[in-house]
Amino acid sequence: MEKYFDIFKHSYSGYWNYLKDEILFNSSWNNYFWGLILVSVLVWVLEIAFPWRKNQAIFRKDFWLDTFYMFFNFFLLNLIIFIALSNTVEALFNDGLSKIGLSINSFQLFDVDDLPFGISLLVFFLISDFAQWNVHRLLHRVPFLWNFHKVHHSVKEMGFAAQLRYHWMEPVVYKSLLYIPLAIIGGFDVHQVAIVHFFALTVGHLNHANIGWDYGPLKYVFNNPKMHIWHHAKDLPKHLRYGVNFGLSLSLWDYLFKTDYIPHNGKDIELGFEGDEYFPKDFINQELYPTFSRKRESHH
Repeated sequence: MEKYFDIFKHSYSGYWNYLKDEILFNSSWNNYFWGLILVSVLVWVLEIAFPWRKNQAIFRKDFWLDTFYMFFNFFLLNLIIFIALSNTVEALFNDGLSKIGLSINSFQLFDVDDLPFGISLLVFFLISDFAQWNVHRLLHRVPFLWNFHKVHHSVKEMGFAAQLRYHWMEPVVYKSLLYIPLAIIGGFDVHQVAIVHFFALTVGHLNHANIGWDYGPLKYVFNNPKMHIWHHAKDLPKHLRYGVNFGLSLSLWDYLFKTDYIPHNGKDIELGFEGDEYFPKDFINQELYPTFSRKRESHH
């Protein structure tokens, strides 16, 4: 038990030192803190220059709430709980495997280091995006998980920062379920992680931005604002009550598995979910939801 406590404790100090270095000293291209700010400013400028909903204010409804979420979820949440929790759980998982004579390497199908960099990068991106697509579907299908995912769907006006409005439980679910698929391919390095991270961040910002783009023929490969707006639609046909357009970076999975839905231009559709008028409007109560919620809203 002392071993796991030490891992938990050192994760805090390690991440705190990393965060300080990231903000104050790291001048490399893969600086996550300043990279987030740069991508956010660039996409916000695109929103201002090419607004899809022209009557939507530049500082839209909940702009500052989502901006706070963006930095909290991206950095402070990791500092407060996630890095320490994930490192400890990983150690517990590996120790559990060792007791039955296995290791995480037992599940490894191949090592991406054996592939050329471009191919290994593509493999890493496709596997991680497909795994996240499946997790995203679970967030809509499983009532327990949907109650946490409601925080993201409480957005009523779309803008770039809405991408990172999510409940603190979501990254716990995502990372836990991503651990095995990524361990299967093993060997990916920090440069690949950084490239995929910034690509996914940019695509996600654009998907939520007030921009009416669909990328032409590439819409069948990459998720886009005109597709993702329907993922946030409040009113969907009953047979689609568990949601549509689950893609994160890629729309490809939705077209392959028939979860795509773009019935018409969704520029002015109402966003949210059935019962969202009862959903908490402030950060603290959204983060405490559903644990301290008096009223459970229905699904879609």
